[in-house]
Parts: sequence; C-alpha cells; structure tokens
Amino acid sequence: MSDIAANPREGGLHVSGAVPTRPAQAELSLGDLRLRPWCEADASALCAACQDPEITRWVSVPEPFSLADALDQITEWRAMWEDGSGAPLAIVDASSDRLMGAIVRFGPDGHQATLGCWIVPEARGRGIGTRVLRHVADWTFQTTDVMRIDAYIMVGNVASERMAQRAGFQREGVLRAWDLLRGTPVDCVSYSRLRDDA
Repeated sequence: MSDIAANPREGGLHVSGAVPTRPAQAELSLGDLRLRPWCEADASALCAACQDPEITRWVSVPEPFSLADALDQITEWRAMWEDGSGAPLAIVDASSDRLMGAIVRFGPDGHQATLGCWIVPEARGRGIGTRVLRHVADWTFQTTDVMRIDAYIMVGNVASERMAQRAGFQREGVLRAWDLLRGTPVDCVSYSRLRDDA
C-alpha cells in the first residue's frame, strides 16, 4: 500500500514548505498517467477513494468522509494554486480520466518543498506512486530554486517508505511526535531528496 498524506504534518508521507510564489496551474504527463489540477467534477471519485481504510489509517481526513468533505478539500486545493502555497494535482488515467490518487507539492518555502501523496486501492502495487513522486520531485527541481524536498512518513507505513526510497529519497531518522493524526501525536520517519543527489 502506497499512501502519502495530502496535508503537511498530517500523517503518511509528505515533503515540507509553503510560500506565496503563485505558481501557474500545471498539467504533467507520464504517458499513461496525467497529473492535473482538481475540479469540482472530481468530488465523487475523491469521496469514494477516501472511504478506503488504508487511506484513513495514514492520512488525516475526516471520518466518515462525505461528499461535502470532498468538495471542501477540492476548494482548499484550488485555493493553494491561487495563493501560491502549493501545487495539488489529481493523478488520473490518461485515457479514461479515472482517479488513481492525489499528489500535492506544498511550497516552495525558501529552498525547501513538501510533497504529499496517496494512491487508490486498485492502483497500488504498480509503481504509480513511485513514478509520480519522482516526476513531481524532478519537476520541482527543474522549475523552482528548491534545493531540498523533505518527506515525513508515519512510522509503520512501510509501503510509503519503500516508495520514497525508490523515488530517490534518503532516510534520515525518526522524529518523535512529529505529526498529529486526528489529534493524536504520531512518530514520523524523515526522508529527503536534494537537488544534488544522483
């Protein structure tokens, strides 16, 4: 299972920062996958995805997660593009536009940025999370002055740790009570990828 939190400091795997740089909305292509900004039409698919217990285990989303919660989340993600605090993207099948997951770049904030990602159950085990994480990290290094991308993975989320490692992130150590998951402190494993890493 490869889930990465969709909000910084809220469980799963994510990468750090937030600065008002007003990035233009982007759409990225990975051949069979497209990464595109969210729209209200995605609300039903987002709501369905967030019923998955493995997503709620690692990502701080409301439980239960309703259609209204999905619309609120999409509004928040769209606002991030507007205020320059991040670049949230839906991961969709390039031919059908079926939702495969979500990835958010928080920031950049100075020389750092943060990534958050989760993958829907039926898309797991196919390397999609690794490909997307690597691609968005590369895109961030190519289009910004970011020198470091941090990743924080909740202790126990082994699949996301493997995803980060395959995407070129290096393990740095455990941060105690680093994050909150629905109000409960959780330990996270710190990962990073630097611009100069091979």
